[in-house]
Amino acid sequence: QVQLVESGGGSVQAGGSLRLSCAFFGYADSNYCMGWFRQAPGKEREGVATIDISTTRYADSVKGRFTISKDNAKNTLYLQMNSLSPEDTAMYYCATSSRTWYCPVIGAGTSQYNYWGQGTQVTVSS
Repeated sequence: QVQLVESGGGSVQAGGSLRLSCAFFGYADSNYCMGWFRQAPGKEREGVATIDISTTRYADSVKGRFTISKDNAKNTLYLQMNSLSPEDTAMYYCATSSRTWYCPVIGAGTSQYNYWGQGTQVTVSS
């Protein structure tokens, strides 16, 4: 059974940085697509960044500020977030798909992702 556990969220002032981590367990294949999503109150869950065996992808709203990476030796997915703004305030989730090595494009929804973490809250104050 795949398990994902996020950490690293918190409160930060605008312009600050945070690094989220997602430890994954029970993974049959470390090449599977993985990604970070976020959901603000009253809004739909949206893709932030994804990583697979061929590429990384980012939502337009975070390009140049966020960096996704993965350390297979440590079984950990990361999201480095810089130049944070209040618009980045949300619950952040990591997710993975055991159905494909290749992540769907950002904005294609969440249906391909069949394992999710419990989320970690990020709050950015102005």
